[in-house]
Amino acid sequence: MPVSRVALPVRARQHYGHEMLPALMESGTYAVDSKPWGPPWRPWDEVGEEGAAAEGVFAPVYSLPSGPPGAVVVAPGDIRGTVLIPGHDGYCLGLDGRDGPNLACEECGQAVATRMDDCSLWQAVWLHPAAVRRVPGSAPRVIDWDTVVEQGRSTAPVEQPGFWSPQWEAAAGVALAHLLVASAGARVALPGGLVTDMFGRALDVLLPPGRPARTVALAGPGLSAPGADIALVPVHPQTGEAWQPPGGPATVPLPADVWLGLAFPADHPRLPVTGGLPRGVERDDPLPLRPRWTFWPDRRLFLYTLARLPAVRQPWLRGIYDQAGDCFTFPFRLF
Repeated sequence: MPVSRVALPVRARQHYGHEMLPALMESGTYAVDSKPWGPPWRPWDEVGEEGAAAEGVFAPVYSLPSGPPGAVVVAPGDIRGTVLIPGHDGYCLGLDGRDGPNLACEECGQAVATRMDDCSLWQAVWLHPAAVRRVPGSAPRVIDWDTVVEQGRSTAPVEQPGFWSPQWEAAAGVALAHLLVASAGARVALPGGLVTDMFGRALDVLLPPGRPARTVALAGPGLSAPGADIALVPVHPQTGEAWQPPGGPATVPLPADVWLGLAFPADHPRLPVTGGLPRGVERDDPLPLRPRWTFWPDRRLFLYTLARLPAVRQPWLRGIYDQAGDCFTFPFRLF
């Protein structure tokens, strides 16, 4: 079946809870990971600081993948003509790709892809770049930014009673790394509401106390942030390019669906009660979903992203990275 390219979701490397997650990709789409992907894994001591920096990793990590870059990810339901390779398993309830490719071509038997559907992982099929070739076809139209806002679907911050959305936690983990770099180590002033819910507590932990020296604001198509030092901007869902605000403030990227939920939050419907209350009195129906705990960005993605930003070599930011790697130092929900 034909598939159209979109940006790689930031949650592609997320590990979330102990539950079965849905498909990473929407049916009919694919994304490409430009970074090396998959085993064999090389320990940090073996790669070394200079070797890791040459691969775009600027702070110590447990290990680095040495699989080829360019892996193509699709929804499991969009794959055809493959069979499972016996002898592969995962950590818990499914496959996690720990042993390398686990799908083979149905006709020739060559290993071509890795299916991942274990608990805590977004279900996906990762096609080996050497096993994939693009079949020429009509290129999809790249929608403009106004259409992204008008037709884009926002992801709700709370998707089920009591639980923050894993998409929001993933987006916040990646954005937090960029936000720290943009802060230059100084306190920042956040706008109220969901932006403060997403980043306020983490920044209180990671940045020194004091008066805010820089301001943060949402900016994007249909939303300006004059005078802001740091702008939270959307990433185009097809191209992966971040929106560039006028005036040149530092930008922090957010997936378009999460940015839309921040910039234009959906109002809960208010339906009149039929009887029992005075005329004109309304109530929420259905009641808005509420989380059971405070919001913390995804720790794994925060560390993954920060390690791949050259600014992490600055002493103040490297200190945060080293401390954040200790799960006993900071609140558990952050790490």
